[in-house]
Amino acid sequence: MITSQQFENELKIIISNAIREDIGSGDYSSLACIPAQSVGKAKLLVKENGIIAGVDFAKMIFNYVDADLKIETFINDGKTVQKGDIVFIVEGKAQSILKSERLVLNSMQRMSAIATKTHHFVNLLKGTLTQILDTRKTTPGIRAIEKWAVKIGGGENHRFGLYDMIMLKDNHIDFSGGITKAIQKTKEFLRENQLDLKIIVEARSLVEIKEILNAGGVYRILIDNFSIDDTEKAVELIGNQCLTESSGGIDETNIRDYAECGVNYISSGALTHSVSNMDLSLKATFDYD
Repeated sequence: MITSQQFENELKIIISNAIREDIGSGDYSSLACIPAQSVGKAKLLVKENGIIAGVDFAKMIFNYVDADLKIETFINDGKTVQKGDIVFIVEGKAQSILKSERLVLNSMQRMSAIATKTHHFVNLLKGTLTQILDTRKTTPGIRAIEKWAVKIGGGENHRFGLYDMIMLKDNHIDFSGGITKAIQKTKEFLRENQLDLKIIVEARSLVEIKEILNAGGVYRILIDNFSIDDTEKAVELIGNQCLTESSGGIDETNIRDYAECGVNYISSGALTHSVSNMDLSLKATFDYD
């Protein structure tokens, strides 16, 4: 998995690129009508029930735009919120608050939706030994905050990219000439390049699972698009030889059934690619509000 420093660098890149994209040569709407030294306050208002996420990221955004902005936090990341709750109040130069507004809202609305969906899946798995994983099916350019949101919602992160874990999927296997060859070549590659990376291999049938186990040296087998009955057989076949992960065709209606097969993980792209943003707003506030 990526290091904390790599992750922090990803967050900085997201912020700098988003600010560049949004502000360009200047926030002319604010520059046109608000004096440079004008100060004010704004509150982050919740307009929909769910799990709040992105509070700490919002602080990073505010600090990037103007280190003198002050944030008073009332509700932290990962907490349940209801319509009407105030998450934080930001205070400082009005122009700075307005420069930050859209990026803060876009990020927090997306992150909160992901955290809320993840939290729902985690609750469906309570009482089992199965953990929910995200995937690489993320929005290009903002993967770091979407995976952060999964963690806030109680889920676990899969690999971050193509460089922090080996994952041999169907196309890798077919292009390599089969499972055994793909695994052998991978082991040689890791050894020759002195890389210490875990290997996950996708299986499309019980026959392929047997071949993966015979090849050995695999950290986890991805039991992909199996029925519940075949998943039970796969878990029994694998036993304690390596970890197990289920994916494909799993949603909130059947996730519990797959978990009860005994798999260690269930991965779901829906955590990040199929959510509707939570409704939040940043509103100017005054002492008499």
